[in-house]
Formats: sequence, C-alpha cells, structure tokens
Amino acid sequence: MADESPESLIPYDEIVQEALRDVVGRVLSSVEKGGSLPGGHHFYITFRTRMPGVEIPKHLAQRFPDEMTIVIQHRYWDLHVAPDFFTVGLSFGGVPAMLRVPFAAVTDFVDPAVDFSLKFQANGAENDGHEEHDEPENDAPTAVPVEDGSNVVSVDFTRKK
Repeated sequence: MADESPESLIPYDEIVQEALRDVVGRVLSSVEKGGSLPGGHHFYITFRTRMPGVEIPKHLAQRFPDEMTIVIQHRYWDLHVAPDFFTVGLSFGGVPAMLRVPFAAVTDFVDPAVDFSLKFQANGAENDGHEEHDEPENDAPTAVPVEDGSNVVSVDFTRKK
C-alpha cells in the first residue's frame, strides 16, 4: 500500500506563506519608521518581475524578465510599506528608479548581517526553483559568509501524490 496523506481542506501552505510575508513587511516597516537600517543590517530581496502589481522601469523589466534581486543597504530612499506591497527608490547604473513590489511577488528575503533568510514561492507561481540572475546593481555590500546551521527558514510546499 502506498502511503497517501489525505488532501487537506485547510490551505496550510497559503497561511504559512502569508505569515512569512508578514515577517518581511514588519521588518521593512521597522526600517521605514526608524528612518534607516539599524547596525549592519541590510537586505537582499528577490522577487518575480512579472507578478501583478510589480512596477519597475521598462529597462529593468527587459533585463530581468522573470526575477531580480535588489539590495537595501546604503543607497535607497523613500521606503514606504503598505499592507500588501512596499515601494523603494534605488539607483541602477547611476539611474534612479522607484520600484513597487507586492509581498506576493517576493521569493527570497535575506539579511546577511545576522544569517537570516526566508525562501518561499511567489503567490500564484509554479515552484520551478530559483532562476539565475545577475548580481544586483543598485548597491555593492560586502559579502558576509553564511555558515551551515544559520537561521534559514525554508518552506517547501510540494505535495506527494
């Protein structure tokens, strides 16, 4: 007999995804209210560029047609956090740009200063793994090595059938 788990009528995966996105929103809200990043904290945020509600300049959408990573560290401005999205100003190759990113589009959130990482599927996106993309251009933080056993939270919602 095959070990088959019963299909849940409760959308646990969606509930957990929303809770993880709330972490990202709360962290960014704290930075917004404080006016700057505390200590050595900085964030790598990867998001799906084709998700509904994402607003990025056309040249960035062409360069990163599926997914891109931004860094919030030294050179950012006008960070505003709403319940479902955040906006931030960043510079790409010396060209300033405003980005609007719904939390539903975020696939990775990393704070290398404290070895903290959240990884999850973008809402409505197939779990096809992370795509290769160029290094973020908007900032050049120093790399902090991540050790095994760090505070990484990985959520995998693939189901056995």
